[in-house]
Amino acid sequence: MTQQGRENRAGEGVPDGLWAKCLQCGNMLYQPELRDELYVCRHCGHHRRLTARERIAITADDGSFHERDADMRTTDPLGFPGYREKLREDEENTGLRDCFVWGECTIEGLPAALAVMDFSFRGGSMGAVVGEKFARAAEHAIARRIPLLLFACSGGARMQEGIVSLLQMAKTSAVAGELNRSHVPFFMIYTDPTTAGVFASFASLGDITIAEPKALVGFAGPRVIERAFKIKLPPGSHTAEFQYEHGMVDIVVPRRQLRPLLVRLLRLLSPRGEEGEP
Repeated sequence: MTQQGRENRAGEGVPDGLWAKCLQCGNMLYQPELRDELYVCRHCGHHRRLTARERIAITADDGSFHERDADMRTTDPLGFPGYREKLREDEENTGLRDCFVWGECTIEGLPAALAVMDFSFRGGSMGAVVGEKFARAAEHAIARRIPLLLFACSGGARMQEGIVSLLQMAKTSAVAGELNRSHVPFFMIYTDPTTAGVFASFASLGDITIAEPKALVGFAGPRVIERAFKIKLPPGSHTAEFQYEHGMVDIVVPRRQLRPLLVRLLRLLSPRGEEGEP
């Protein structure tokens, strides 16, 4: 038998996608075990980015998440060259209409408005759809008197929507203020990465700010700063741990411990109705 034949025979019956390589340490990871570990490398602890659906699946009670505004799409306000084609490509690859997914769910039976940003759709960038969906999620949380939990994962404002995108910074910040005035808890969870216009607006306005280990968190990324200002930043200057040490993050929590923490916060801080009932 030829070498090629032996290779083909050796590969018979082995499903594709059974193994994944850790982007941090390079070790090969068995996919079923990786799923059981919530996509955290057992060798180095690297937290792989999750899709919106994966994040919802490990956060909400099974079958409890009811998505809202799933068909909301951008109108391409500037007619930016090639933008519609890129949006169609991301829709086909992710099954989403934009990077922001939200709805109502329960977590250990406790009601919450849950919002998740998906980096695989336009890098989780914020345009008009993200701003509008955030506003609707917050208004829903206020009307229902339930906490809003938001998992941020974003490279910033969406350049293809220009000033329309930048306006969402003011819009989302104003809505976050309404959450505060209504005494409705707003929990922000930073995942890798949380940067630029999203970080500089609603993502910095949570009542409690949580981050996953080693997540990139900050306004301008290290490479941008070093190139623009010709300075060398200290190691780890944009990690979640650095932000925790300097007061920008309340707690850094491994993924396995995150849901139990959210349950504790929901039990402690969920708003009460007029009659004192949850």
